[in-house]
Amino acid sequence: MKKTVIFLGLISALNVSAETVDYTQYVNTNMGTQSSFELSTGNTYPVIARPWGMNFWTPVTGKMGDGWQYTYDAYKIRGFEQTHQPSPWINDYGQFAIMPVTGSAKFNEDDRASWFSHKAEEARPYYYKAYLADHDVVAEMTPTDRAAMFRFTFPENDSSFVVVDAYDRGSAIRIIPEKNRIVGYTTRNSGGVPENFRNYFVVEFDKPFTYRATFSNDTVPSKPDGTAGISLKPGVLEQENFHTGALIGFRTGKGERVHARVASSFISPEQAELNLKELADRDFDKLVADNRQAWNDVLGRVEIEDDSNIDRLRNFYSCLYRSLLFPRKFYETDASGKVVHYSPYNGEVKPGYMYTDTGLWDTFRSLFPLLNLLYPSVNKEIQEGMINAYRESGFFPEWASPGHRGCMVGNNSASVLADAYLKGIKVDDAETLWKGIVHGTENVHPEVSSTGRLGHEYYNTIGYVPYDVNIHENAARTLEYAYNDWCIYQLGKALGRPKKEIAKYADRAMNYRNLFDKENNLMRGRNKNGDFQAPFSPLKWGDAFTEGNSWHYTWSVFHDPQGLIDLMGGKQTFVNMLDSVFAVPPVFDDSYYGFPIHEIREMQVMNMGNYAHGNQPIQHMIYLYDWAGEPWKAQYWVREVMDRMYTPTPDGYCGDEDNGQTSAWYVFSALGFYPVAPGTDQYALGAPLFRRAVLNLENGRKVTINAADNTGDNRYIRDMKVNGKVYDKNYITYPVLMDGAVIEFDMSDKPNFSRGVSESSYPYSFSKEK
Repeated sequence: MKKTVIFLGLISALNVSAETVDYTQYVNTNMGTQSSFELSTGNTYPVIARPWGMNFWTPVTGKMGDGWQYTYDAYKIRGFEQTHQPSPWINDYGQFAIMPVTGSAKFNEDDRASWFSHKAEEARPYYYKAYLADHDVVAEMTPTDRAAMFRFTFPENDSSFVVVDAYDRGSAIRIIPEKNRIVGYTTRNSGGVPENFRNYFVVEFDKPFTYRATFSNDTVPSKPDGTAGISLKPGVLEQENFHTGALIGFRTGKGERVHARVASSFISPEQAELNLKELADRDFDKLVADNRQAWNDVLGRVEIEDDSNIDRLRNFYSCLYRSLLFPRKFYETDASGKVVHYSPYNGEVKPGYMYTDTGLWDTFRSLFPLLNLLYPSVNKEIQEGMINAYRESGFFPEWASPGHRGCMVGNNSASVLADAYLKGIKVDDAETLWKGIVHGTENVHPEVSSTGRLGHEYYNTIGYVPYDVNIHENAARTLEYAYNDWCIYQLGKALGRPKKEIAKYADRAMNYRNLFDKENNLMRGRNKNGDFQAPFSPLKWGDAFTEGNSWHYTWSVFHDPQGLIDLMGGKQTFVNMLDSVFAVPPVFDDSYYGFPIHEIREMQVMNMGNYAHGNQPIQHMIYLYDWAGEPWKAQYWVREVMDRMYTPTPDGYCGDEDNGQTSAWYVFSALGFYPVAPGTDQYALGAPLFRRAVLNLENGRKVTINAADNTGDNRYIRDMKVNGKVYDKNYITYPVLMDGAVIEFDMSDKPNFSRGVSESSYPYSFSKEK
């Protein structure tokens, strides 16, 4: 791929060749950061990290512990934080901050905060720079998986300082002057950790300290700003308290650069020091260049060639970047070179891989399928980590941060585990895989009810979770359990389990039918005695459903669209119901919550009827036109969503980005296909966004997607060829892609009403298999 890289901001600074292909130039790390509690445009923060790195770093504009730690409309930076936050709603753990200051010994987060401007800010996936105006300091940082290097450019000053804030809720700090070091630990977390949880850190400077002080607070602050009780103690080198930190200082000349090398470990102080070796002997610029290459290696798995719309390239690579962050590594390498991890499930140090910080309710849909397709070696580690989570806790995680967290519904670990195995990403211990999946269908975690299956006693006997047994979001649980059971059935077949053993999962996969209300052609909560819930409002968010209404959740029959078509009385009614999602105004019933939650507001303001792309349950719905013989409608609406609901800007998403899921939707959709039912080997077709895309697979083969006449108007597929042969299917298969393929689309500005209309063209449905 021959391109001239237009990347003026970093070419000279990083000594980048003008001929180098640099996909990171298209990444806007601030996409989605202009968010709030009331309205999410992504609820993201600028992640400065290696792909899937154990530690992320970010500038902090919010208060300590604020889930909205960085918002684009803020004007002051309070520090640079090591963060592990997957979502503001889940919040953070193991965080601490570092901040350069000048003039006087400022340690409180309000006092040390500095004005900054986005015009003097540079945020790349691998590098961040900001000018801290109040201190006249340029701060830069670049990370490795478990370490980072800071470069602070100070003014001429007798009183230059660096604050290391170990944060509250239990921390410790120690200054070691003879080594130019600060060491300590933070216990700050938001749940999901054992009692012995600590994040140990070491900060090493390349300049001796002429000033040394620690600060601490031994009680919960009485003032909202957190200042009460914090005291600075010059000369005191060690503190262990509710909230601790250190302040070191030195004299600096004009333009003098001071470097801080930082590493951390969840295992021990000694392991933190060992992790510092990730920085090796590289200087700052070399580390930046190496990190830039690491990102280009993974972003370059997809080469886009299209100069028709630069913002589409920015959307694509910004979304691909977000797809390569979570789940993050939670493992380390010990002194003997072995992979080990601190278990967030039992507090022990155990051998093997561990990944965390993902909600499978979101990411089973397209994030994990994307890993299976383009990054299978990474997902192999993730899958082995899930096996370890089961071994250490008795359950596969459904929402992990870092251990089990109570959030969302479903048993979608079954989908993630089964789809990977069926795609050839096979864990070493298949017996434990099966045992753990079966266990999750018959049990619920004693402390975290969203792990395992809440309501399994009802579901496994009467075929649904009843509306009137005090289990919220019961209809959503039923629909997801049915799909999960289908995944288990498919996995059982692949593992060669006896037919008698797995037959029940095939039967339970049809449990979605128990909630179908023929009167409304919608899914509806159902009481234990068999009566449907009454009264029933199709527009009521929550209640029987999860962050959506019946109009959104009715389509959650991923594995059997034909079965849903049959329940609705045929394809025409099915298509009419699909059409109605866009035709109905964005009206809603928020009585369950008592106010419009942000997901409701995000649907309301997008001007696409009752289609709520900002939340996950409906994101596959558009592709269901492929099962009803009207694929051109999928082509139309997919392009509408990509063009109208994604922009490479701070307000770039139409709701929570959610650990890569909403981004992976865009990545798949821009390539022209989407995994409606992970667990099948099929991807439903939409239409490609670009004129040319090349997928560089790990097996050495390539998938080339050509659509030479693709333009803004030409969104419809006139004809299609795969490997030179005319292709009439509404899906493409995993084996075809993995063998390497050339896919050619002939695009048009008018629908082709004769292509993909026969039933032989429709994608998989379980009803046909049965």
